[in-house]
Amino acid sequence: MSQSTTNRLSLVWESGWLMHSIRTAVAAAVSLAVASLLSMPEAYWATVSTLIVMQSTLGAAWAISKHRLAGTALGATLGGLTANFFGPVPLVLGVGIFVLGLICGLLRIHQSAYRFACITFTIITIVNRAEVPVVIAVHRCIEVSIGIAVALALTGLWPGRELKSGTL
Repeated sequence: MSQSTTNRLSLVWESGWLMHSIRTAVAAAVSLAVASLLSMPEAYWATVSTLIVMQSTLGAAWAISKHRLAGTALGATLGGLTANFFGPVPLVLGVGIFVLGLICGLLRIHQSAYRFACITFTIITIVNRAEVPVVIAVHRCIEVSIGIAVALALTGLWPGRELKSGTL
């Protein structure tokens, strides 16, 4: 192995990226396994949620998790109700996202919760599926909750450290 390669590997180890990558990979695999064991129809949402939460320290992970869960629940609720009455209509999508913004503003919810609400609302209202939209909304909340729970548990049991950035 060349000196340059050895130096780069040493930097990856010292920067914390190696352990962070291992923790993130383990968390992603566990969340997918749990969601699959529970027969969730779109288990990948658990993994996506885990990946979002795992990019933070425990304190930051808790904060983003609250926002993601609140936004997902809000977006799923409005999306499930809206999709029961309307198809994937651009005007309905725009009005729904606007209404979500008003609700978040009235409830003084963090802007990142609004972002997650809009994403969830959009997925539920514009993606055609055979299931009843309310069932899809419930599944989305469960899948996201699994991902958040796995990420928080792993972050608490196996805390990471602040990553050092720089060029390799």
